[in-house]
Amino acid sequence: MSTDSIPQNTIAVGDCIKTMRAWPAGSIDLIFADPPYNIGYKYDRYEDKRDDQDYIDWTMRWIDACVDLLKPTGSMYVLIGDEYAAETRMRLKELERDHKIVFRNWIIWHYTFGQNCKVKFNRSHAHLFYCVGTAAFDKWKVNKPPFTFNRQAIAVPSARQTTYADARANPKGKLPDDTWYLRPQDVEKEGLERYFNAQEDTWYLSRLCGTFKERVGWHPCQLPESLLERIIRLSSSEGDLVFDPFTGSGTTLAVAARLGRNWLGCELSKDYAAKATERIEHVAQTGQAMQTTLADKGIVKGKPKKKAEPHRSPNLRGKRRRAK
Repeated sequence: MSTDSIPQNTIAVGDCIKTMRAWPAGSIDLIFADPPYNIGYKYDRYEDKRDDQDYIDWTMRWIDACVDLLKPTGSMYVLIGDEYAAETRMRLKELERDHKIVFRNWIIWHYTFGQNCKVKFNRSHAHLFYCVGTAAFDKWKVNKPPFTFNRQAIAVPSARQTTYADARANPKGKLPDDTWYLRPQDVEKEGLERYFNAQEDTWYLSRLCGTFKERVGWHPCQLPESLLERIIRLSSSEGDLVFDPFTGSGTTLAVAARLGRNWLGCELSKDYAAKATERIEHVAQTGQAMQTTLADKGIVKGKPKKKAEPHRSPNLRGKRRRAK
C-alpha cells in the first residue's frame, strides 16, 4: 500500500487500533499519544476502569500500532501517569531490543494545580517518553541526526549567559532539561512569553483547570497547548504529518495546524471528534487558540454550577480497596 493513501487533516472516528492497522506502515513523522490512564475518568464513549491486565494488554497493542506507523526518521512521545508508567517503559524497552524504535528521554512534566491530597503528597507530575524511529540505529553525527530535532526552535539561554556572563557560553543557548516545570501564574498572559521566560531554562504553565480560558468545557482531560508546542516545534517541520491516536479535545492537532503541520487523529467519540474539528478549524483560520468563557462552561466563579475538574470514579476507588 502506498504511503499516499494515508488520510491527512482529518479525525478518524472509531477504535484507534483497528484504524491504525488499516493505514500504511512508516507513514507518520510525529506521533503524540496521551491515552486514558485507567483511573476512572468519565469519557463520552470509553470506559476508563479496565482490569489491570486488560489495560496493560490494550496499551501494548496501541503502542505497537503506533510504532508500525512511525517513519524511520520519525519521533514518538507517550504521556502517561504513575499507575502504568513502568509497564509502558518496559514495552518501549522491548521494542528497542527488537530494533523497532530508539528510546531517547524519560521526561518529567511537573505541573501545579495538581491533586489536593489529604494523607499523602500531592501528585504534580506526569511521565513523557520520547522515542525516535529506526534510522537512529545507524551511525550518525550529533549535528546531523536522522530524525527531526529543531534545537534552535526550543533553545533557551543558559545560566552561563543570564547569571554568570561566562564567555564560554553558547550564544545560541541550551536545550531544556528533562524536567519541565509549569506553573499557573503566567497562564493568562498573551503571546509565546506565557509559555516560558527567556531568562530561565524551564517552562512555567500549569495544568488546564476548569476556569482557564483555554480549557474547553466538554472534555474531562485537556493538555495545555504550550506542552504540545514545544514537542511539535522540536520534532517536526512545516508540512510534516502529526498524529494523535487519542484526539480527545484536539489540543495536539490544533497546535499542529497553527504551526503549519498536517494533522491526523483517531477518536472513539463522534461528538468529541466533531467538537475537536471545530476547535482545529478555528485555530487554522485565526492562528489563535479558541477561548472559552466561564459562562460557556456553566461556571460561576466562586460558586461553580458544576465541578470544574472531573473526579475519579467512586466505584473504581472501592474496587481497588477491595482488591487490596
